[in-house]
Amino acid sequence: MHEMSLAESVLRIIEDEARSHELQRVRGVTLEIGKLAAVEPDAMRFAFTAVTQDTLAEGATLTLLEIPGEGHCAACGAAVRMDDALALCAQCGSGSVLVTGGDRMRIVELEAE
Repeated sequence: MHEMSLAESVLRIIEDEARSHELQRVRGVTLEIGKLAAVEPDAMRFAFTAVTQDTLAEGATLTLLEIPGEGHCAACGAAVRMDDALALCAQCGSGSVLVTGGDRMRIVELEAE
């Protein structure tokens, strides 16, 4: 489950931010997760709870915001909304769709004391 390593990376970032801003406790974390980022929300919640035990983020609320997948069709030039990385172009049916967004995860907000 790669969500565990992702949650560990999120925790490292949280701890670095907490040190640099002299935060004592993190109460909430908001993550944007792209539809094409291959992150399972329930697995991410489980992993986040596990890795934050006995840390300044223990018990923090995790909010996940799903960002839609976006692509560009190389065949017809259409902007395409994508539910998976192998989506066909909705305009022309081509399989030549290049992912342009919704394939990343990032921390957008920390709620702290």
